[in-house]
Amino acid sequence: MAVQHPDGTSTPVIDASVHVFFGSNKDLRQNFLREPFASRGFPDYEMNWYGAPGGEYAKHSKGPERQYPGSDPDLTAQHLFADRGVDIAILHPMTRGIMPDRHLGTALANAHNEMMVTRWLDHDAHGHRFRGTIRVNPDDVAGAVREINRYKDHPRVVQIGVPLQSRELYGKPQYWPLWDAAADAGLPVAVHIEGGAGVQFPPTPSGKTRTYEQYLGFMALNYLYHLMNMIAEGVFERTPALKFVWADGAADMLTPFMWRMDCFGRPHLEQTPWAPRMPSDYLPGHVYFVQGALDGPGDVEFAGEWFGFTGKEDMVMFGSSYPHWQLNEPTVPAAFTAEQRDKLLWRNAAELYGLRSAVIPSAVAAQ
Repeated sequence: MAVQHPDGTSTPVIDASVHVFFGSNKDLRQNFLREPFASRGFPDYEMNWYGAPGGEYAKHSKGPERQYPGSDPDLTAQHLFADRGVDIAILHPMTRGIMPDRHLGTALANAHNEMMVTRWLDHDAHGHRFRGTIRVNPDDVAGAVREINRYKDHPRVVQIGVPLQSRELYGKPQYWPLWDAAADAGLPVAVHIEGGAGVQFPPTPSGKTRTYEQYLGFMALNYLYHLMNMIAEGVFERTPALKFVWADGAADMLTPFMWRMDCFGRPHLEQTPWAPRMPSDYLPGHVYFVQGALDGPGDVEFAGEWFGFTGKEDMVMFGSSYPHWQLNEPTVPAAFTAEQRDKLLWRNAAELYGLRSAVIPSAVAAQ
C-alpha cells in the first residue's frame, strides 16, 4: 500500500497514532477486568470536562453492532489500510488516565494491554500490520515495570504509553526506574492526552479553560513542562537510550521554547551539572512528535523551512488520531522537500520503531 502525491510519486505511510478502545464498558468489565476491580467505579471514556461540538469521532467508525468507535479491528483495517493507504498502524489504547487508586489504575492499564494484544496484534488477518503501545501506570512504577517485562519480547509491541496528565512532572526521580526499564527494553515512551477524567493537571497553569477549542489549543502544550523538566533533571543524560514520543502534537511550539531555554540555559548550566549540555542538544535521538492537521503553519511557502527549524524534520511522525473527529489525512505541504515528506510519512517512524522490514516495499526499504 502507499499514498499518491500530486507530483506523481508515492510513498509508504506509517500511521503513528491510531486510538483503540473496548467495545463498551461491559466488554471491559466482563472480558478483561478481573475482580476485585471489575465491579469498581471508574470514569467512562466520555466523562471529561470538554466535548467536541460536532462529536468526538469520525462518522462510520463505530463497529457493525454499534460498538465504540475504534474497537473493531476489521473495520479499522478497512478504513486505514484499504481506504487511506496506510501500511502500518501504531495502536495506542485509550484508558482513563491516573486513578486515585493506583491498584485500580494498573488493573485498567493491564486490561487494555491484554485486549490490544489478543484482539489486534495477534489478529489472524491484520495483526501483521498493527504495532502496539502497552499502557502502564506511572503512579505504580513497580507494576509498570512488571507490565513492561511481560510484553517487551512481543514482536509487535513497539512502545509503552503514559498519560500526559500526570501527578508530577516526568523528570522527577520517582519515575527514573520506569524510564530505565523502558530504555532497557528498547521501547520508546509515548505520552498522550487521556480520554477519561482521572486525576490530572488543568490544561493551563492558570486553571481550566472555558471551551473545548481552548482546551484543545492549550492541553497538548503541557508536554513542554514535562520535557523541560526532564532536560533540567538530566534524564536524557543519565539514560542515553531513552526516547520520548509526544503523541498529541504541538511540535510547532518546540522551536520558540527551545530558543528561549537555550538563551537562559548557557549562563545557568552550573545549576544543573548533571545536564551539562545546552537544552537543545538533548533533542536529537531522544524527542519525537506525532503531528496531525492541528499542528504547524499549514500548506504555506515557508512550511518546509519551519519543519527544518530545531531539527523537527527528524522528530515528527504522521498520525491520524483515528477514529477521532479530526481524522488527519496523510497529506504534506507542497513546500516540503521529498526527503521531508518521506520522513514525516514513514521514515522517522520506521527508524524509531524498527519497521524497515517486509511490510515496507523492498525498493523503498533499500533506499
